[in-house]
Amino acid sequence: MIRRFARPYARAIIDAAGSAQKANEIRGELMRFESSLRASAELRELYASPAFDEATKLGVTQKIAARMRLSELATKTLEVLVRFHRINDIGAILAALAAYVNQQLGVAVAEVRSAKHLSHDEITQLADTLGKKVGKKVELDIRTDPSLLGGFVARIGSEVWDASVIGKIHKFQRVISLSH
Repeated sequence: MIRRFARPYARAIIDAAGSAQKANEIRGELMRFESSLRASAELRELYASPAFDEATKLGVTQKIAARMRLSELATKTLEVLVRFHRINDIGAILAALAAYVNQQLGVAVAEVRSAKHLSHDEITQLADTLGKKVGKKVELDIRTDPSLLGGFVARIGSEVWDASVIGKIHKFQRVISLSH
């Protein structure tokens, strides 16, 4: 679910980028920053704390952006998020941005639960297979779920493809219970 406050920020990024393709590039840069933010409790606390003034927070942000070699637009986006006290909400904003960009580029996102870590080739093959089923380019959001025992479960919108061992066991149990 996309959080309401995140939508205007996502729209502003698309508008500033000038195209969905460019906005997607900015999203990739911002995802790198967000990953660092998520990994650092100290950084999240700095941004959340009223003990640090805006200038300090902006300075830290600019240093991180420079080290990551972020573009000017990505850096300015981070500065806006700091000024409006939304930097710790960057994950929600990136989710909204991804939804807008994917819609404009005709990309479907498949939420995939896999019993094991998938190789690059398996990921490519799965994305291609799902893409043929939905008639769009498919981007995978993969999570490992050992409880599936084997295989995977993929969801695009309301459609679900269950190719897991546990899914086959449940299907077999339903067939047996219906035959009695």
